[in-house]
Amino acid sequence: QALDYIPSWKGEQQMYKLDIGWPKIPEYFTGQTFCVAVDSLHGLVYVGQRGDNVPKVLVFSEEGYFLYSWNNTVEMPHGIFVLNTATDSSVWITDVGAGKYGHTVKQYSPSGKLLQVLGTPGNAGSSLIPLQFDQPAEVFVEESGDMYVVDGDGGMNNRLLKLSNDYQEIWLTGTNGTGIGQFKIPHSVTLDPFGRVWVADRDNKRIQVFDKVTGEWLGSWSSCFSEDGPYSVRFTADYKYLIVAQLNINRLAVLAAPPVGSIRDCVMVNTIQLADETKPHLVDVDMKSGAIYVAEIGAQQVQKYIPL
Repeated sequence: QALDYIPSWKGEQQMYKLDIGWPKIPEYFTGQTFCVAVDSLHGLVYVGQRGDNVPKVLVFSEEGYFLYSWNNTVEMPHGIFVLNTATDSSVWITDVGAGKYGHTVKQYSPSGKLLQVLGTPGNAGSSLIPLQFDQPAEVFVEESGDMYVVDGDGGMNNRLLKLSNDYQEIWLTGTNGTGIGQFKIPHSVTLDPFGRVWVADRDNKRIQVFDKVTGEWLGSWSSCFSEDGPYSVRFTADYKYLIVAQLNINRLAVLAAPPVGSIRDCVMVNTIQLADETKPHLVDVDMKSGAIYVAEIGAQQVQKYIPL
């Protein structure tokens, strides 16, 4: 079938360049930076980092100025997401710590006030109980409050869970395995405007796609990931591309996102090669400017790439 949605210049030119002035003072990164989330409405960038005696959440302006940080009730941040509604904004963090705050998905005010805790803090759980998480990797929240959680950054659960805005299970899919709809470390989750849920099925080296209403499996991409599995799934601001971090080969892949209809095959239209040992873990995209922010565990920094 003709891949008519693929630009003809596939891979020929650079699509992004590094913003070497972001952040203004890199010394604020004092731990391992695992995740980043952009509040494009308010021009803020949230960074989750780990380490002893380091602030777990740092907040920067999109220009790169450090604004403030917070540390309470966050143990080991893994994924982070900013939700903007008509009335306010909040920050959702998945915590994979083994201590008293871990195995939870938590909602904070922009200043770090804890608003909501999903899961049982400090207790990892099996998939028999939906809201008993084991190292929940990432969360994506719609403006309606419906929420998608990928639960299993290496714990006993390997599943994708949809919750209503009052935190009831709408559907749940996935078990540990390599088959259709099964996962081995579902690591990142996002939505497109066509009602599809995209999951980075990290250790199966594929992206799987599901119907957001029913949870039905729609397809998967594996051909792009022979070298390394996908660590992140985030769309560009125009939803034409998917940005995928590949940690072990220090690379960002830019994949062509299919329009409404079938998933078709995976097509890599561009790559951004990072320095050795950078280890890009999770990314986020500013839906206004199109900038990509990359949380790098190896380099212990967040870098900003701007579209050309």
